[in-house]
Order: sequence, then C-alpha cells, then structure tokens
Amino acid sequence: MKWSLIVILLLCFFDPLYAQEQKSVNVLYLKIQQQERPTLSNLDPIPQNLGLKGAELGAADNNTTGSFLGYQFQLDVKQFGEGDIEAAQLALTASEANYVLLDMSAKEQLAVITDDQRLFFNIRSYDTTLRNEACRANLLHTLPSYAMRADAFMQFLIKKKWDNIHLLEGNSEEDALFANALRYSAKKYQLKFKQDSKWLLDGDLRRQAAAEVSLLTQKFGDYDVLFVADEWNDFARYIRYNTWLPRPVFGGDGLQSLAWSSVFEQWGSAQLQSRFVSIAARSMQNEDYAAWIAMRAIDEANIKTKFADLATQKDYLLNDVELAGFKGRPLSFRGWNGQLRQPIGLAHQSALVAMAPLEGFLHSRNELDGLGYDLPESTCKAFKE
Repeated sequence: MKWSLIVILLLCFFDPLYAQEQKSVNVLYLKIQQQERPTLSNLDPIPQNLGLKGAELGAADNNTTGSFLGYQFQLDVKQFGEGDIEAAQLALTASEANYVLLDMSAKEQLAVITDDQRLFFNIRSYDTTLRNEACRANLLHTLPSYAMRADAFMQFLIKKKWDNIHLLEGNSEEDALFANALRYSAKKYQLKFKQDSKWLLDGDLRRQAAAEVSLLTQKFGDYDVLFVADEWNDFARYIRYNTWLPRPVFGGDGLQSLAWSSVFEQWGSAQLQSRFVSIAARSMQNEDYAAWIAMRAIDEANIKTKFADLATQKDYLLNDVELAGFKGRPLSFRGWNGQLRQPIGLAHQSALVAMAPLEGFLHSRNELDGLGYDLPESTCKAFKE
C-alpha cells in the first residue's frame, strides 16, 4: 500500500512527462584498451570491466526511476584494442548517442572527441591538462584530477603540522604527472619537498626490499612523511616498513587519495557498495564510481530539464545540478573547466582516515573548489565562466 501511494504521487508530479510515449536515452561507452604495465608484482590485476560495471549500475539505477516516468537508458558498449583510435572514431560517428563515456587515456580522448553536439564524460584520465590548456567545451570530468588528489594530501599535512616531506618519483608517465601535481600543490600550500628523488632501483625487491629501501631512505635523513608517486603500485608496495626511519608513506601502497574506495562507509556509501558488488562481484574502484556518477548526472539533467536539448542540459549541469554522490556533500560541476566537484578520501586498505576538504579550509564560493585548479588558476579557455 505504501509503495503504491508513492508511485501514484510520482506519476502525478511528473504527469506531463509520463503521458508521452516512452523516451530512450542513449549512452555510448567507448573504451580503448590501455597497455598493461610490467610491474614487480601481479597482486593487483586491473579488472577487465573496470569502469564499465559502474556505468551498468548507473543505467540500472536510472531505469528504476525511468520505469515510473516513461523513459529508459540504453547503454551501448564499444571496446577496442590498444591505440585503435580510428576504430573508436568510426564507432562514435556511427552512434546516435548524445552522451559518450570515454574510457581511454587523455591523448586518446583528445583525438576522439568531436566538436559536435554530443556531451562527453571523462571517466579514466586524471591528467590535469585535460582540465586546463587541453580542455574541451563538451567534455566533463567525473574522475578527479591529479591536482585534486594532491591538494587533499597537502590539506592533511597542514592539519597534522607535518612539513618535513620527501618525494620519491617512479618512472612511468603517470608517475611523472602525479609527481608534478604534488610539487605544484605543495607550493600552493606553502610547503616544499626537502628531497625530490627518482626511483632508480631495478633489482628484485621481493627479495631485497629490506636492504635496498632501508639504504635508499637512510640518505634522506629525518623527515615527517615520504611521498611515493607510483601510480601502478609497482615498487611502492615494498616501501612501507622497510624505510630506515619509521615514517608514514603517502601514495602507492600507503595512504592514498581516492575518488572512491571499498572502505568508504559513511553517508550511505555502504548501500552503493553492496549494490555494486552484487552486479560486479568485486569492490567499486575510482573509475567505476566516475562512470556511475556520470550516468547519474545524465539522468538528473534529463529529468530536471524535462528532456530539453543538450545545450540546455549542459547549462543545467554547469550551473544548477547538485548530485547525491554518497560522499557527504552535494556534487556539482565547475563552470570553468567541467570538472566535477567532489570530496577526496584519504584512506588506506582498511579504513577511511579523512575526507577532504578538511575542516578549516574555507573558500569564498565552495569549499570543494579548494581541491584542484580553482578559477583564478585555470588555463582552460573553452568554457565561459
């Protein structure tokens, strides 16, 4: 009886929408397989359906509402091999979908994105340049940037009054991008890395970690925190407990800055976690969350604008939307670069330590704008703010 009453009220509220014939909202999930990286360990294999399962859950959630209101989400999945940009471009041209989720590198996104009337969502790349000089007016980002993740770390350092910090940078392109974001963020928060070193050891750390890491970190002297820019968690897993001094490790296998983690439990997160596990048989990860919240944003834009044209929907997303993202605050998009404002969790494998922005870090407009490139810092020219 209770659910029947709720359904009747919903139908009455959305009667003009429901009275029309069922609408179809078409979303294209476009994936280019990324090159597998040679690592010292195979303990953390990347799921083949990373990101995709988040999109599928988002479609299912949207269709729960759509079943009452007379619309249905259709998710068309197209996956291609490493570097096959041409095939992805052809699939995009052939698709009639107005919304495209991009599961590929930053360079591939820039090659695939057209300047037509579609709306694209970046769910894979943390690259800060996509939000700055290489931004596109029809590209929104539901995955946080390297800069947002770095700023979350710096706020935590200031809160703890830990200012004697060192940086150890890995050898991949992603490691360099994150290390640069950490350097920029440290400068912004008036911190400085006392030692800034590259990872040069190439031996088998599974057998030599105790000796090699201890010798390497002995040269650093005293410090408060060791940052490790190792995005693939290649060598970083061998750093903790093998350093010369007993000090915290940030990054890699230590404290991580994340869009999502299985240890998030507050603000209804456990409910989202359980629903995801039921369809994916694994924990939700950053890219899964980015795909899920992108689908929810598309749904919200359609409902609130009554299925208006894409220009109207984009204007709504950049100016008015407030998404419920199970992270304690309403999420919205930045009008100057299309980045989704969202809290960043600082967590280890067993628990959430803090959720940035931390208390005391105020902002004249939105405290979430303290994470990543704020409007005065932005070099993105494609958006009108």
